[in-house]
Amino acid sequence: MKRVLVTGSSGQLGWSIQKNSSNYPEIEFIFKNSRSLDILNIKQIENTFRTGNYDYCINCAAFTNVEQAEQTPKIAYDINAEAVKNIATICKKNEVILVHISTDYVFDGEKEEPYTIYDVPNPINEYGKSKLKGEQNIQDMLSNHYIVRTSWLYCKDYGKNFYRFVLDSVRQGKNLNIVDNQYGRPTNTYKLADYLIQIVTNGYPFGLFHYSDGAPMSWYEFAKLIVEENGLSEYVKINAIQNYRTFASRPKTSILENTLI
Repeated sequence: MKRVLVTGSSGQLGWSIQKNSSNYPEIEFIFKNSRSLDILNIKQIENTFRTGNYDYCINCAAFTNVEQAEQTPKIAYDINAEAVKNIATICKKNEVILVHISTDYVFDGEKEEPYTIYDVPNPINEYGKSKLKGEQNIQDMLSNHYIVRTSWLYCKDYGKNFYRFVLDSVRQGKNLNIVDNQYGRPTNTYKLADYLIQIVTNGYPFGLFHYSDGAPMSWYEFAKLIVEENGLSEYVKINAIQNYRTFASRPKTSILENTLI
């Protein structure tokens, strides 16, 4: 039986892996959140790995607040780059295969076609830069790794995400102003969770992967889809806007071309 450590288990992706884990009785999952494992503390990581006898580590822990990363970039780099280096160091020492989650925001959004794993990253905000540095730390240290870039993550049942924000706003009677000039592919966390577990189960060749499960669309189109799916279209007005003031620059188009497995 494979033993798989999942870090960041209180986030929406870690939570989704936990919900899906019962579908994979051949794998023993061990879930750690920030309270039970501080990924900034290399001694804690070392102790956890030394006693765990893990085969894989799926690292879902990340600093994902794009706006806050512009104001406090050190926190973003500490979690998304330096802590990832810690995990990679201990994975190498214990011969554990690392599966790491990255982002479409490593790209600048200037490409009209979907981004492939062969395109050169060029992040335009601190969040994207910190995630790219995390990727590079893994690639510098580990041969046996999987880096999976994804985009626009949402869980319908848990966590803070765009899907739940839209529904909460509608239920509070708020109209919405949503940008219609940024394009990507929404990704359901349950489906990404299964994709990651398939990687662990089947032992695909190591390297870089792209995965998103939704059709390409703008944030405005995604918001409309959410309210239509929940039968709430008549209760809300969604306005398409072109400019929304933010601290962080956002890629205009960050559509990923999936890596088939």
